[in-house]
Amino acid sequence: MLNIDLSGRRALVAGVADDGGFGFAIAKALAEAGASVSVATWPPALNIFMNLLERGKMDESRRLSNGELLQFERIYPLDAAYDSLADAPEDIRSSRRYKETGDFSLDGLATQIKKDFGDKSLDVVVHSLANSPEVKKPLLETSRNGYLTAISVSAYSLIGMVARLGPLMRPGGSFLSLTYMASEKVIPGYGGGMSSAKAALESDTRTLAFEAGRKYGVRVNTISAGPYASRAASAIGIIERMVEYCAANSPITDPLTAEEVGSAAAFLASPLGSGITGTTVYVDKGYHTMGMAAAAMSGKGPK
Repeated sequence: MLNIDLSGRRALVAGVADDGGFGFAIAKALAEAGASVSVATWPPALNIFMNLLERGKMDESRRLSNGELLQFERIYPLDAAYDSLADAPEDIRSSRRYKETGDFSLDGLATQIKKDFGDKSLDVVVHSLANSPEVKKPLLETSRNGYLTAISVSAYSLIGMVARLGPLMRPGGSFLSLTYMASEKVIPGYGGGMSSAKAALESDTRTLAFEAGRKYGVRVNTISAGPYASRAASAIGIIERMVEYCAANSPITDPLTAEEVGSAAAFLASPLGSGITGTTVYVDKGYHTMGMAAAAMSGKGPK
């Protein structure tokens, strides 16, 4: 029998701020497979996340198949827009939501992980980070700053994480990010430079797979997940319509679940996925294969 077994392995999932998105589902799947899991959370959401945990508001979603609750080994603050604390503007560093968190930069994350666990202490790193301040704007109306912010937070941050955490990875380790098919096809309403950021993320995945594979002996992949109505995705403004349209036009018409993405991530992180790197893995019920809307042929579904 083939089993996904991550016993004795340590994972970091960056971009978990609640229990409703892909990041949390991946963290839970990794824990189900036996890994110890830490998460990194955006500082403005950190207190809310901690309060939800402490007050038991996430207990039901944290429950594992054995009846125990998912426990996070560490919870780190992380704003992946900043490589070092010095890169963050003074108004950010001194703001109420940041000043008590310590070093929330990528450098700070790597330093703290090394302090907590030592060298060669990571096996799995998941990049579940994306943001554009102008995601509701068409590309033609996106400002230079909005575009560059989308690229910085959603794509370059993967490079920063691999560069800093690669030296802490054990041989055979796995980096994984999350992308979306707007990288290769037009999705009206998915704006603010996010489509460009996802295209960059997929290109960087291939190059990083080569460079980090040769340098650190690790794999780098990305999952292209179908649309999912998480709290974070609500910022897009049309996420419910995207979910409905894809369900109506995919080979498998059941809506995508976060657990399905989590299971795929656990597989890619495990020894069962040891031959897979530099790859975009689609977890979207097959929607990416379609060249014409099924609903258009049947006269049914959303127009």
